[in-house]
Amino acid sequence: MQRNVLITGSARRIGRAIALGFAEKGWGIALHYRQSRHEADALKDELSAHGVEIALIKAELADPAAVSHIVSTVGDTLGPLHCLVNNAAMFEKDTITDTTSDSFYSHMNTNLLAPLLLTQAFAKQLPDDEQGNVINIADQRVFNLRPEFLSYTLSKTGLWTLTQTTAMALAPKVRVNAIGPGPTLANTRQTPAQFKQQQQSVPLGYGPTPEEIARAVQFIVEAKSMTGEFISLDGGQHLPIYRADAKEGVHE
Repeated sequence: MQRNVLITGSARRIGRAIALGFAEKGWGIALHYRQSRHEADALKDELSAHGVEIALIKAELADPAAVSHIVSTVGDTLGPLHCLVNNAAMFEKDTITDTTSDSFYSHMNTNLLAPLLLTQAFAKQLPDDEQGNVINIADQRVFNLRPEFLSYTLSKTGLWTLTQTTAMALAPKVRVNAIGPGPTLANTRQTPAQFKQQQQSVPLGYGPTPEEIARAVQFIVEAKSMTGEFISLDGGQHLPIYRADAKEGVHE
């Protein structure tokens, strides 16, 4: 039977690399996107060259009603899912002085509630004779708290807690693990120089590539005894030495 995976936010950036990693292994892939239809179409064509079945699904993860239909829609197209990668995220600055209920709930719905609902639906649809994997793309900020990204940090620490609790609740049928990337690709607020400065500020002097994260995803899929774990791929950014020594002015 073909193994199938759903990857949220998979049209570009880290999600794209994760999708390519699964295609190389012969998985059927459901590519979720929100606005990046052009990139999703192009990636579908690229992945199809591997001879695997590809489905596209558009959904707003901040809307729980939209999220509730994703897994069943994918199942109608590809068949049962064997792996779920919760990769999509909202990442905006807010602090205790300027956060709003809209900002808070947008982060929480996208980064925490959507993975919860998708994990719930994934576990329910998994055939009785199959084992499943959920891989949550978290953030090194789980261990390196940043008050200038208040809602985002709260949502990602919640995702790590969700990882551990669902690993316990869904064992032995479903394994649940997390990956915490550090500075991988520049965000929309950064110039190339600012991103380079951020990467050079971590203990190793560099962060991960999207392909390294994709390889870690494949490692988790194959590591049959691993559940409830967090893999930091961040050049040491989560370490106390970084938090103590990091210079002011590093743009994120």
